[in-house]
Parts: sequence; structure tokens; C-alpha cells
Amino acid sequence: MAPDTPEPTRDHSERHAMAHASPRLDYMQQSPELFRKLVEFNMAIKKGGLVEEGIGDLIAIRASQINGCGFCLDMHLKQARIHGAQELRLHHLAIWRESPLFSERERAALDWTESLTRLPEHGVPEDVYQATRAEFGENGITELTYLVVTINAWNRVNVAFRSLPGSADKAFGLDKAKFA
Repeated sequence: MAPDTPEPTRDHSERHAMAHASPRLDYMQQSPELFRKLVEFNMAIKKGGLVEEGIGDLIAIRASQINGCGFCLDMHLKQARIHGAQELRLHHLAIWRESPLFSERERAALDWTESLTRLPEHGVPEDVYQATRAEFGENGITELTYLVVTINAWNRVNVAFRSLPGSADKAFGLDKAKFA
């Protein structure tokens, strides 16, 4: 969907039902080997070291906002706080284009994330590719792409099975984030 295209609206009863939906199944328990492989893939990308941890947090949060994944949004906001992210920057992430709080490198990563997450009808715009490549180089843009691919995979799995935000905090050490 293009950035200027409004999201489809849902009636009140549908939104209410979604807000009170219970999890469908525990995909980690149902497919432990596939879960483990996706975790390993995600960890292998992060070991590349070409994309800073803070940018990785921003990517995960922004894609999760776009995809409406409450589980991942909750998780990555907490991880970002644990990693030292400033609260105001996290609040500004939804309006990053208007905010003065993000560097050119972060803006390129966010633009790339939005383009890959929304996949415009005619592909990723050339100007977005060139700006991101200028900031990250060829190896970096590849690593960045795989980070976007994995968060989109996690979003889709967690949305599909209605994973509850905060339900895995203790398992992932996110209780350290000290959110009220």
C-alpha cells in the first residue's frame, strides 16, 4: 500500500473483537525446529555487525508498527529501552520523516524498512535504494535487507497466531525494561 493510501477501516465490532482476541496456538511449541531456525537466522544476521544495534531496534519497531504486530512492537520497544534508546525518539518513530531526532543513516534505514515492508507496486524506488546504499554500502544494505525480512517474518507469524504482547517477557529477559 502506498504511504499516502489510507488504511482500510474496520467497524467498531471488528476492532473490539481483535482487541480481545485470544492466542490461536503456540507456534513455538508446534514447530520448535522452525522456530529455532528463524531465531538462528536472525542471530546470524545480527552477528554481521554492519548495522548498529540501535538501528536494528528502530527497524524492528517501525516494521512492527506498519504491520500492526503488537507482540513484536511490545518486545522491540522494551529491547530498545534496555539498549539505551531515548524514550522521545521511540515516540517519534511513527513520525520519523518530520522529526529532527534521527540521523541520515537512521532515516535511510527507516525509508528502506518502509519500502520493503510495504513493497510498492513498482518495487523499491531507485532514490530510496541509492540513499540507503550510500549510507550502508553494498554489504550493509544486504544485511539491512535481511533484518527487514526477518522482522516481517516474525510480524506475520505473531499476527497470524495472535501472540499476546508481553507474554514472553520473562523468557526473553524483557522484564528488565522496567515498563510500568
